[in-house]
Amino acid sequence: MIIAIDGPAASGKGTLARNLARHFDLPHLDTGLLYRATARALMEQGRNLADKAAAIAAARGLALTDFDEASLRGREMAEAASIVAAIPEVRAALVELQRAFARRPGGAVLDGRDIGTVICPEACTKIFVTASAEARATRRALELSAQGGRTDYAAVLEEILRRDARDKNRATAPLVPAKDAIVLDTTALDAQAAFKAALAIVQGTRSVAARG
Repeated sequence: MIIAIDGPAASGKGTLARNLARHFDLPHLDTGLLYRATARALMEQGRNLADKAAAIAAARGLALTDFDEASLRGREMAEAASIVAAIPEVRAALVELQRAFARRPGGAVLDGRDIGTVICPEACTKIFVTASAEARATRRALELSAQGGRTDYAAVLEEILRRDARDKNRATAPLVPAKDAIVLDTTALDAQAAFKAALAIVQGTRSVAARG
């Protein structure tokens, strides 16, 4: 069973994916960490994030055991990841790593921006998680504040909108729902309500597959 969760920044897809993975006892991969790790490698080398050759080399050198997740979180890494993720060759270099994770015995839950469209088009359940830009900016600002950082809502909203535009307009694997994805709008939902809605979606798609 492969569950593909896609959506823009701060839509709640990561929390939702983790909760579904826990419920079904499946491994989970936040694929955004791959792009953050690639960006982190470039920054540690003192390279420009737009250096295509260096970015491709960094992506090809990644392994799923390389991640220090704590160092990959935060606004700076999110923005950096968005830049390297727009490089088609970087995305191509990371495709097989993600597909290999999805092929684990029993399946997996993956969240990102092109799971249902590119990485796992065969996924039994595809959910596209969305929310208004304002709601997402509020969530991100509260998250950053809880981590002890100073936040400027207007600046966070601007970053959200800039990243949305970059993700939706890139030439390779733009952020769009798969044709057979079910859209889940979490604007007015907390994490528990979003999980219940997603669980109903998964159960529905599994029921349809069983009948087919």
